[in-house]
Amino acid sequence: MTRLKHLRNDPLAMISIVIILFTIICGIFAPYIAPHDPEEVNMNLRYAPLSWEYLLGNDHLGRCILSRIIYGIRPSVLWVLAALVVSVLIGAVIGFTAGYFRGKADTFLMRICDIMLSFPGYVMALAIIGVLGVGLENILIAFITIKWAWFARIIRTSVRQFAEADYVRYAKTIGKGHIEIMVKHIIPVTFADIAVISSSSISSMILQISGFSFLGLGVQAPTAEWGMMLNEAREVMFTRPELLLAPGVAIILVVMAFNFFSDALQIALDPSTQEKKKNVKGNYLLKRRLNRHESTQA
Repeated sequence: MTRLKHLRNDPLAMISIVIILFTIICGIFAPYIAPHDPEEVNMNLRYAPLSWEYLLGNDHLGRCILSRIIYGIRPSVLWVLAALVVSVLIGAVIGFTAGYFRGKADTFLMRICDIMLSFPGYVMALAIIGVLGVGLENILIAFITIKWAWFARIIRTSVRQFAEADYVRYAKTIGKGHIEIMVKHIIPVTFADIAVISSSSISSMILQISGFSFLGLGVQAPTAEWGMMLNEAREVMFTRPELLLAPGVAIILVVMAFNFFSDALQIALDPSTQEKKKNVKGNYLLKRRLNRHESTQA
């Protein structure tokens, strides 16, 4: 907890956290926040400009863009977070099993991971979508199938660093069970790595689901989703560019927020990274002082 205090001193991290929390809250309580039904069609308001009733205007079917942006948080962010949690849990179970027990279990599980990782991620996702069909559920299944092996290998590497530590060996000699050792002695020291890789993966997953929906392979109409909104607005991108602006800005803000939060979290949880940053800053300040001193001497 003391390391996480570094986040409070990082204004960019705090802004990112506020954006992330605000986005999640809006997605959860979308029915109470959205001013209109996101699927309500009103052709009389087709391409209507911004107004007090429709703050972001209306799309090609007269639907409220602001309401669709708010409801689009659910497939674009919340369901992606759910798929990430499932992927991390599967990867953690396999990674802890392989890294802690080693031997044949490690060899067998890592060979499975090698097979999964040998396929390019987008190719694997397209193959799964081709077999199961388009739709949000199948996209999430593809994400879980792609990501779990990557998480398992990284977590396994982190676990191996501590599985043979002296305090772990001592816990084994006094008769503590494997589950108890993992929970009390290994999970706390590997949590930082798990948190960082999880936060750094969410951005790419958001971009991927938006990209698939933009191509017509993800979320299907009339469900609101940011990538699909971009696809629907591309036909009028030169005459009504504001229709592209709303979902595009939403994607950029959320992805940037998760990226900045991931960087700040890595610095806060990794003392060596934080120390390197301090050294770089200190060297920069020292160099500036030397330059000022040389200029005054001149």
